[in-house]
Amino acid sequence: MNMQVSNVVAPPAPKRIEDMKLPVVMMRDILLKTMFRKNLDLVSELARAICLPTPVTQELVDIGRDQKLIEATGTLSATSGNEMGYQLTDAGKTRALDALAQSEYFGAMPVPLDVYREQVKRQSIRNIQITREQLTGAMGHLILPDSLLDHLGPAVGSGRSILMYGPPGNGKSSISNGIRDAMGDKVYVPRAIEFAGQVITVYDPIVHSKAEEQLDDPNALRRTGNRFDTRYVRCERPTVITGGELSLDMLDLVYNPTARTYQAPLQLKSTGGIFIVDDLGRQAEPPQSLVNRWIVPLEEGKDILALQSGEKFEVPFDTLVIFSTNFHPNEIFDQAALRRIFFKIKIDGPNQENFLKIFAMVARKKGVPLDEASLVHLLKVKYPTIDNVYANYQPNFLIDQIKSICDFEGIPYQMRPDLIDRAWANMFVKDEDIVR
Repeated sequence: MNMQVSNVVAPPAPKRIEDMKLPVVMMRDILLKTMFRKNLDLVSELARAICLPTPVTQELVDIGRDQKLIEATGTLSATSGNEMGYQLTDAGKTRALDALAQSEYFGAMPVPLDVYREQVKRQSIRNIQITREQLTGAMGHLILPDSLLDHLGPAVGSGRSILMYGPPGNGKSSISNGIRDAMGDKVYVPRAIEFAGQVITVYDPIVHSKAEEQLDDPNALRRTGNRFDTRYVRCERPTVITGGELSLDMLDLVYNPTARTYQAPLQLKSTGGIFIVDDLGRQAEPPQSLVNRWIVPLEEGKDILALQSGEKFEVPFDTLVIFSTNFHPNEIFDQAALRRIFFKIKIDGPNQENFLKIFAMVARKKGVPLDEASLVHLLKVKYPTIDNVYANYQPNFLIDQIKSICDFEGIPYQMRPDLIDRAWANMFVKDEDIVR
């Protein structure tokens, strides 16, 4: 039976070894390595460690016993419901050490890539329906023109790529985060996936925030909660944010030569969620080559990765990619690349009316009373010196400066034209030659 959580169908738990679709030798070796490294001797503990149901774990233990790699200790553990204890035989320890020399990976059984592909379809970012209410709710702390939400809504709902561009300091990053917050549902992230006998770890606590676990009531007649495959972790839709540090090699599989295991690259970890490339144009790589790297995945919904051996294979690419830049798109992309980015949205500074709304909201939040003479001074004297170009970051900046000045002068928080002048002086650096 498929359990549904917010319309995302959970991966069903395997019932038998055949359901696993993994090589039996690989599963047996992971079991032996886990027994050896974690010193576990009960099937219930092993089942938790390798993230499989107890019956499937027992089947693996029985295979190990048939091959004389595992033996029963002959003692029943009184503490856990009279369970039989097991241990590795000498041959089992030798096999565990051989297997560890080939790959240090132990613990959760990996999910075969083909099985994972099916789960990606069940929880695709393209299946998301976002309403105007959800988007407005997630952006509630930002004062945005309605026309912006008109463009943003369909872009997010389509799960296609978005390019946000415009002058710095107008909340492109905050808007990206708001989009993430609007997606309230959960997805299932595999702890590790398997391809060609190689293990690639995917779940990463830095990227993935684990959803609260629904614990079963052991006294309930029907235990309902955790029927999904525990090789997955139930998480919020992931968000990966990269900035000027993004380089092309961060989009390749990461191989650990000591442990002989792979770690998924950032875009694979962000499957079912959002990948934000902030500050495009500030990376060491030219923006055109960064976008070229994404073009095929964006269009075809699949990415190509390579193992150490050079063997290439396809993984699902199911990510909403948001590029954000302070440059005009025509300066950094050719027309072919621009054509392939589905939505291009300009994020401009606020008009005077919205600027005043933001200024008043920030002042109220930070406990600085508004003063009419100071506002007139700001709008009539100060802003004309920069051609009346307003930006979303400026209210926060000016009011924080005013607070610092008041703290320093030992006076209550207040707004005065002379304080506006002092705050303004820190917002811009005067052009001048420095004698060196």
